[in-house]
Amino acid sequence: MPHIIVEYTGNIKKEADIPHLLEKINGVLISKSPLFPVGGIRSRAIELKDYRIADGQEDDAFVHSTLKLGAGRSEADKKTVCDELFAVISEHFEELFANRYLALSLELYEFSEAGTYKRNNIHERFKK
Repeated sequence: MPHIIVEYTGNIKKEADIPHLLEKINGVLISKSPLFPVGGIRSRAIELKDYRIADGQEDDAFVHSTLKLGAGRSEADKKTVCDELFAVISEHFEELFANRYLALSLELYEFSEAGTYKRNNIHERFKK
């Protein structure tokens, strides 16, 4: 952990440069090591083809990111990482935001460790 899922409307795919956004997001999360073990960081994006925004009368777009964390981080640490992630997301989409209707959001989802099952040998690579 953490995992971040970026959902974005297909009408911005060409301009959004999602692979670069995911690289930036991982950079923020990696910079927080050991708060977040590097081998547990996952980011992914889902292009939305079926969506409706507001009254459907404009070519509106949105990007909604969900940060999933296991329990145990302090409120201050969670706020810091969310503030940094949202700043990166906002900066990434600044030009699009200035030129079209666009909604950006970030949600933190924290769950108990009792609710997850994990098997991961990637951590071993970072312990060397």
